[in-house]
Amino acid sequence: MSQWSQVQQLEIKFLEQVDQFYDDNFPMEIRHLLAQWIESQDWEAASNNEAMATILLQNLLIQVDEQLDRVSQEKNLLLIHNLKRIRKLLQGKYQGNPMHIAVIISNCLREERRILAAASMPVQGPLEKSLQNSVVSERQRNVEHKVSAIKNSAQMTDQDVKYLEDLQEEFDFRYKTIQSLEQSDKNSALIKQEMLALQAMLNTLDYKRKEVLSKIGRVIHEIDMLMSNMLTEELLDWKRRQQIACIGGPLHGGLDQLQNCFTLLAESLFQVRRQLEKLDELLTRLTYDGDPIPVQRPQLLEKVNFLLYNLFRNSFVVERQPCMPTHPQRPMVLKTLIQFTVKLRLLIKLPELNYQIRVKATIDNNRRFVLCGTHVKAMNMDESANGSLSVEFRHLQPKEMKSSAGSKGNEGPHMVTEELHSISFETQVCLYGLTINLETSSLPVVMISNVSQLPNAWASIIWYNLSTNDPQNLSFFNNPPAATLSQLLEVLSWQFSSYVGRGLNSEQLNMLAEKLMGQQVSYNDYQLSWAKFCKEHLPGKSFTFWVWLEAILDLIKKHILPLWIDGYVMGFVSKEKERILLKDKTPGTFLLRFSESNLGGITFTWVDQLENGDVTFHSVEPYNKGRLSALPFADILRDYKVIMADNVPENPLKYLYPDIPKDKAFGKHYSCQPNEVSKPSDGGGKGYVPSVFIPVSKILNDSTDPHSPSDLLPMSPSVYAVLREHLSPTVIETAVRCKFLHS
Repeated sequence: MSQWSQVQQLEIKFLEQVDQFYDDNFPMEIRHLLAQWIESQDWEAASNNEAMATILLQNLLIQVDEQLDRVSQEKNLLLIHNLKRIRKLLQGKYQGNPMHIAVIISNCLREERRILAAASMPVQGPLEKSLQNSVVSERQRNVEHKVSAIKNSAQMTDQDVKYLEDLQEEFDFRYKTIQSLEQSDKNSALIKQEMLALQAMLNTLDYKRKEVLSKIGRVIHEIDMLMSNMLTEELLDWKRRQQIACIGGPLHGGLDQLQNCFTLLAESLFQVRRQLEKLDELLTRLTYDGDPIPVQRPQLLEKVNFLLYNLFRNSFVVERQPCMPTHPQRPMVLKTLIQFTVKLRLLIKLPELNYQIRVKATIDNNRRFVLCGTHVKAMNMDESANGSLSVEFRHLQPKEMKSSAGSKGNEGPHMVTEELHSISFETQVCLYGLTINLETSSLPVVMISNVSQLPNAWASIIWYNLSTNDPQNLSFFNNPPAATLSQLLEVLSWQFSSYVGRGLNSEQLNMLAEKLMGQQVSYNDYQLSWAKFCKEHLPGKSFTFWVWLEAILDLIKKHILPLWIDGYVMGFVSKEKERILLKDKTPGTFLLRFSESNLGGITFTWVDQLENGDVTFHSVEPYNKGRLSALPFADILRDYKVIMADNVPENPLKYLYPDIPKDKAFGKHYSCQPNEVSKPSDGGGKGYVPSVFIPVSKILNDSTDPHSPSDLLPMSPSVYAVLREHLSPTVIETAVRCKFLHS
């Protein structure tokens, strides 16, 4: 079943979440019509590869054209209209930046997988629940409402200033007219009456000046309160959501809404600034005793400039955290001399700033690393599909200085991957007489010199972003805090949903909790230490919990991904639990689980019944990536054979737990049909007998019988038939015997 088909079967509350991230950037109509094609493309790789993204965009447009041809034949006028509009939109929006649509589609697919994983959970995880707090949503709406009200107030004050200017011009004209009269004329009753009218007009001017200053003061106060409270909280919430998204959590949206708020506030402040400049101009033309402008204007202008400085400083954000294109799902882990990308945005989108702001990237000042590549670029509105004022660095690479590289041999592997660094960015904005220096930094990154360090480095990134919302605590691992086990398990499920397409259910998470904390733990409020997660070896093992889990992720990604996505790999189940599950099942029922003693291993256990009616269980030696590289796991399950005594080899695997016929579960994943016994003349031009690998095991009833180190035997059916004709069963058993667990 395709991922989109699974999405369509979700409950309405989950479908509403899906609806939120499909818009004109990537219309849901295209997702629906091209579901299988979209899911078969590698959008993650294309999001960091411009040539690949260009090809995928071209192919996407071709797919849309094919759908247009189909619906044209069906004369579906509405769909024809929508597809034409969508095609024009996609081509116009992404032709100049094809990687952007790759990022969008990759994020949408990832978010679908996360929602599917969440739907399989009995309750929503604590982290995700906190991110979807209804109070937060209400605050977002309040911020947008208040920003709109402030903008309207500033525009209304513009009209008041214009009225004040017109009134002063009239006063100025009438006053100068009287001043131009002869002295004898000024004593007339008519002129005296005019002087009284001018005094009344001056009183009105004074009142209007005070009124305008009061309104300007209220607008400034409202902006100050909004920035100090709700807008600051909104920005901090967005940064926290970004942290969580970086470690596999829900996609963080809302940056466009924040940009709209920041931009409207900046426009309002500049509008107020112009109003104060206009009052200064009016002041130079007319002043009087008790004039409020000279007293209040300097203070108001100082406050406006202060708010503009703060608004600009907060608006300079890292939109996409540093990430190597080779490892798009492991952001903030950077390898020396390997390029990484990072994207920044100024949330104040003003046309006057396009190509006027040059951003410089540097690394923290410990002199251990330097940045090579293009580290100064101008922000512009042309590279982003949504027209935001942004800059993306695509060719930066960290280089370790020779003086520190020489001492690297004295550092342990954990010390390397627990050392945090920061990529810093600085620029200067010069606008309307203001000069504002801006600085921001990435979330802490971990530098590695060898890809073998990546798993532990990624563990550091997970632990940091799970445990703190401090964006710059580079000494975090000097004394890393414990994490709530319930939150950690939620993040571990995200690793599976984001990396291999299917999260973990409650039973699987319970097994991980038991492995971390022992049997029958209540993990809702249990605190787990960093050492227990990533540094201390599991009991009786030579590896840590995280290394064991990372090896399983790698195994799934490279060798059993379709089986995992279909939900046919139970995976995380203990030996004791598997026997409880299988003991009452039909003989030949089996399940798939990950090895607890071998890194990156998967095994299967089936239930059998002895002649006396007793139940017995058999677990095959785990298959690792070396064996699975030679033979697909689905084919192993199809072709697996067991030899008992003098019996003909047979496949004991009949039903996948609980009762799914094996071929129904795995049939679509078989690479080919098993070869029939062939004559030498059927083997092709050179006359060879075709051969296939067949996994064969020998169940040993005699405990003194030696065990072979392997459970895989490359043997074709035709060769086996010939051996049976010419060799005794004892000789064959010696040749094919493999290590096998019998209980």
